[in-house]
Amino acid sequence: MQPVPRAHFRRTKAAIATVGVLTVLAWGWANPERTSEPFGLPAESPSRSTQPTTGSPTASEAPGQFRPSPSLSTARPGGLPTAAPTPAPPGPTPTRTGAAPTPTLLPTGTAINPPANGSPVLIGAGDICITSVIAHANATADIISANPNAAVFTAGDNSNESGTASEYANCVAKTWGIFRARIRPVPGNHDYLTSGAGPYYAYFGAAAGPAGKGYYSYNLANNWHVVALNAMCSSVGGCQAGSPEETFLRKDLAANAGKHVIAIWHIPSFSSGREHGNNASYLAWWQDLYAAHADIVIDGHDHDYERFGLQSPAGKADPNGIREFVVGTGGAGQRPFGTIRANSQVRSTGTFGVLKLTLGAHSYSWRFIPITGGTFTDSGTQATHG
Repeated sequence: MQPVPRAHFRRTKAAIATVGVLTVLAWGWANPERTSEPFGLPAESPSRSTQPTTGSPTASEAPGQFRPSPSLSTARPGGLPTAAPTPAPPGPTPTRTGAAPTPTLLPTGTAINPPANGSPVLIGAGDICITSVIAHANATADIISANPNAAVFTAGDNSNESGTASEYANCVAKTWGIFRARIRPVPGNHDYLTSGAGPYYAYFGAAAGPAGKGYYSYNLANNWHVVALNAMCSSVGGCQAGSPEETFLRKDLAANAGKHVIAIWHIPSFSSGREHGNNASYLAWWQDLYAAHADIVIDGHDHDYERFGLQSPAGKADPNGIREFVVGTGGAGQRPFGTIRANSQVRSTGTFGVLKLTLGAHSYSWRFIPITGGTFTDSGTQATHG
């Protein structure tokens, strides 16, 4: 494949943006009663970029910066080729301008057509808000605000303190809360430090799924299906095979067979983070997802960024496996790595930011976007399993 000249890309992107604006304006004139846009109209469409490689840090390197290892590629057979990315120059600081447009959430079972202006975008992070360092959550919220048409996920610990009503009002609501209407969250262990995660369910309402359960699913365009799960096993009757939540997951996957699947919960099964590391509590979920040919799992909990290669529920490299992202970078203090796990491909700590997924009909692209002033990034493209 011949590389596309940058100038051509800029002209093409500008033309697409112009057509998109005119289309939205025309739609608005014809539909004055509608005030929201559906998921699936990305504010920006990243190039088919690929991931940087990573290796072990040296003593002279800053936290989160790793020197490259030779020849690392993540595209499985039949996937899209990868090549070294070109770092983007620092951009201007995003401006927080208040509430973003409210997109239409598509419930499970809804028939969805691909959006006219491009692939849907899913963006977010976990481990978000601590009142004493609220500036970090403000900085990651600025990135979300710059993508006003993206669906937003959280990977738990929305309040990374004690999950109280006061912390939700004074931290979460003032940061990521400005686009609450388009967030589909999952809870974390800090949200549950207040009995039953009551303030979490009260704040997010129906978007968090049934109160006290916290697991649900929804669809995005291009045949994508997202399952949001509650990793607080002891609070929901367990996570093992046959538990209410695992039964929900298995039935939900069966009802959505043939779709590209993303699963999101707080505590990762695989992690090189020193604070927590691997956790075997979710093996049954991985087995269900693997059997359903799921593509992506997103977690938080360890306060770092880590991308794994395609792997089986046993943690073995597998071209038919699932790619896991740990994105505990929403605003809570970053932590060091410990034992580096098998299939870990890229790691960073010390950089706050969000994960942006652009979901194509038969592939997906990922990009870690750092806050203003951050230099670490990671990007790539992978063919889906179906």
